[in-house]
Amino acid sequence: MTDVQTATPAAPEVVGPQKAKPIAWPLGLAGAVLVIAGAFLSWSYDGSILNDLSINFYPGGLQILAIIVAVLALVLLLAEKGPLARLGAWLDVTAGLRSLGTGLSLFMILVLAAISVESDGLINVNPGGYVALVGALLIAVSGWLLPLRQLRDLSKAKAPAWAEILAIALLMAALLFVAAYALGLDDAWLFILCLVFIATITFGLFRTGAMSWVGHVGQRHKKVLTLASFAVAFLFPFTQNGSDANMSIATSVLVFAATAMGLNIVVGLAGLLDLGYIAFLGSGAYVAATLSQSAFATIGWKPPFLVVVLVGACVAALLGLVIGSPTLRVSGDYLAIVTLGFGEIFRFAMFNLDGNNGPNLTNGPNGVPGIPDLELFGFDFGATHAPLGIELGRFSNYYFLLLVLTGGVILVFSRLNNSRIGRGWVAIREDEKAAEAMGVNVFGLKLLAFAVGAFLAGLAGTIKAHQDGAVSPDQYIFLESAFLLAAIVLGGMGTIAGVLLGATILKLLPEKLRFFSEYRLLLFGITLVLMMRFRPEGLVASKRRQLEFHEEDEQLAESVENQLVEEAK
Repeated sequence: MTDVQTATPAAPEVVGPQKAKPIAWPLGLAGAVLVIAGAFLSWSYDGSILNDLSINFYPGGLQILAIIVAVLALVLLLAEKGPLARLGAWLDVTAGLRSLGTGLSLFMILVLAAISVESDGLINVNPGGYVALVGALLIAVSGWLLPLRQLRDLSKAKAPAWAEILAIALLMAALLFVAAYALGLDDAWLFILCLVFIATITFGLFRTGAMSWVGHVGQRHKKVLTLASFAVAFLFPFTQNGSDANMSIATSVLVFAATAMGLNIVVGLAGLLDLGYIAFLGSGAYVAATLSQSAFATIGWKPPFLVVVLVGACVAALLGLVIGSPTLRVSGDYLAIVTLGFGEIFRFAMFNLDGNNGPNLTNGPNGVPGIPDLELFGFDFGATHAPLGIELGRFSNYYFLLLVLTGGVILVFSRLNNSRIGRGWVAIREDEKAAEAMGVNVFGLKLLAFAVGAFLAGLAGTIKAHQDGAVSPDQYIFLESAFLLAAIVLGGMGTIAGVLLGATILKLLPEKLRFFSEYRLLLFGITLVLMMRFRPEGLVASKRRQLEFHEEDEQLAESVENQLVEEAK
């Protein structure tokens, strides 16, 4: 293996006939300097908008973000020609510059648009904003004038173990800081601009190949990466200054993610399209509500919460078996229609179990309100606690409990995915007839997928009932099932990180972009269409599915080539 500290690789090969323009490098250098200089000048005449960008030589939040992108572009330029050329031998500098320049240009255009909208016209934009915009455009032009390089195999670039672990720690710390900063933004324009900044940095690092190296480092230090990820998640509430609003969003994300992880077994591994999965979450929530200490609870038995969790999960699993047994003989669109019907049947059943149309179990459309907060082992989840002098409210308490639940769900998913059962599910997903011919118990494994997925959703539902303080049939509509499925498709079917990312995006963005709520479904549909067109494997592709897409592309290219040869003959 090549040690990145001792071996200097040859310069990477240029892809295609393009040659570097002599003006490209100084143009990019001038652009980076202009962005940094412009960031130290005033951008807005009005100091009351965008967290005050009106002070010279005292950069505000958005100006600091622009400086970060410019400094990263400067590093890439010095890696192309300068003292960091050794680093440039491993990275695709040109692709990174193109991404950073384009993203920074979009960032500056949106900043100027925000100033114009918030303060009635471009006349309120100060010269610093225009200087930074010109600099961003110069960086983008510089990137497009430089030739693309052949990206090297970064799996061979090994640093000392301590350096790789330090890189993981720094990456996780940056992730924690960015998450805390983004959630702390109440202004919609600031949040959108922060998302553009995150996308620019992320895409730029991916294009250079740096994130590929991080992926190889993560593979070599899986335990360290896992522990670092949970440490960041654990420390997150301590960065929110007791904000119940942000922690409420975080707990909703965890409930959504844990539920989507269960659906990922059904859809991502077994390949079964379930459009009524929200019913399993609802069944767990209703079990917890009816067995709670609420004055509106309809069952007199009040067991400890740990027993309630098991009962709710088992009831959900039983429903999975009940719906699965007669319907798993069908597949594809027919299975989707049947599961959609099951989801609606569950919702209407909760409406009708009100004592008039059936036994009084759910109080009908009124649901079960007034569910008290949990109290486990003397710990009151509804009270405010102050460890190390930092206040943590009730949503922070539920966040920690849901974090433990999510960790358990991830552990179950990963173990099943790597087991003989998981390989059986994948075989069924790829070719059910071939799997059956090879001796795979197709019906049994399908039924198991439904039961396990429902069990995990039921677990999440029991905690969700106490966190929300009430349950009602209106919480479990078809649209919620559609969003769960979209989180898996968006993030990447069959993956853990992809589902967590998809769940975060689909829960966080609607909460922070409430001014866009009327067009939420439009944006949602456009996003899915773009994903299906440009990245059908999802944001975080499964290695198995990525291989499948590459094989399909190769087969398509081969068939087109054969057709052209035949036509030529």
